[in-house]
Amino acid sequence: MTIFERYVFRQAGSALLIILLSLSSIVWVALALRQLNVVTSQGQDVWMLIKMTTLALPNLMAIIAPFSLLIASIHTLNRLNGDSELIVLTASGATVWRAAKPLLTLALLVALGVAFVNHLAMPWSLKLLRQYIVQVRANILTQVIQPGAFSSPEQGLTFHIRERAPSGELLGLIVHDTRNKELNQSYLAERGLIVEHDPSNFLVMSKGHIVRRTDKDEPAQIIAFEKYAVDLDQFEKKLSEDEDLKPRERYLSELLYPEPTSNSYRSAPGKFRAELHERFSSPLYPIAFALIALAAVGQAHSTRQNRVQQVAIAFVLAAALRLGGLALNNIVVLNAAAAPLLYALPLVAMLGALTLMERARRRLTTSRFPGLIFDPIVDGFARLADLVRRWRVGRRAATGGRR
Repeated sequence: MTIFERYVFRQAGSALLIILLSLSSIVWVALALRQLNVVTSQGQDVWMLIKMTTLALPNLMAIIAPFSLLIASIHTLNRLNGDSELIVLTASGATVWRAAKPLLTLALLVALGVAFVNHLAMPWSLKLLRQYIVQVRANILTQVIQPGAFSSPEQGLTFHIRERAPSGELLGLIVHDTRNKELNQSYLAERGLIVEHDPSNFLVMSKGHIVRRTDKDEPAQIIAFEKYAVDLDQFEKKLSEDEDLKPRERYLSELLYPEPTSNSYRSAPGKFRAELHERFSSPLYPIAFALIALAAVGQAHSTRQNRVQQVAIAFVLAAALRLGGLALNNIVVLNAAAAPLLYALPLVAMLGALTLMERARRRLTTSRFPGLIFDPIVDGFARLADLVRRWRVGRRAATGGRR
């Protein structure tokens, strides 16, 4: 790279890091607020919230990174133009390709990073996140049941205890289970004790009642008991549908060759196909976004010209391009013939941006080209007129001023 290209690469690279960290932080906060019930209602500590939220972040990097590059490229080009560096560069005879080389190099690095996340970081993080989710669900007995609080480890299931005795007994126990719409049950007991007995745990309740309702039009059944044991496995969220790895949680080899017993593959093979093509096509978007930025604001303009409209068009085109890719991904789930469109969409955007850049370059060259042709012609006419004038002056001198 030349000195100017290294300068542009440093400017764009530093801007990319700042913007990527900022957008990632915003997304992280949004995910943390969404998972806040892990701390509030499921009795986990803040460290568990941080780990689960951070592990969910790589899943969105394929979308965050290209837009960060787009913003960084537009910011760098606007700064170069505002400082008249693009104007000086253009006046020296250079074209937009001089500024495009470092930006496209940076785009290639971002594309490699997106590919790394898609094939390695995202499956690893989602698998680890699955383990933490299972751990949270398995700890509902020791951590979810908090004295004086109504805790809901899942929708339709609520626990409440008045206090926990030093011996571990649960005093003033209420369990309300409405997950089965045909059978609503509530357990009320003065005391409860968790008994661990592999492979299951049991909640042994003393001196209480069971309020059971099978029909909303019928009166509730109230059953009194002195001791009643409940298998706590029925209160844990069933994972039978989630035991199989989802497409995004699989490495490339697991996507290409899913196990024959995979329920998710047998029920929806199109999701595996769409995820496979999405992982290979998403690294094309950083390059497409860099070219869109170059086509929109890569040409030198006067500092008095407003380029807000061009920046807005670039953002709208980039957003429409990415949304179109996500929409095509859903189509590929249903129809395998649409898979080439996932690659064609960013490639067409690249070709369109390159065409606009080349037209702008030719327009700039054409504005200079008439001078290259007509200036020698004008000079030739001037020299010819000067020769005619000299010939006439010499003729007058030879004839003594007579015509």
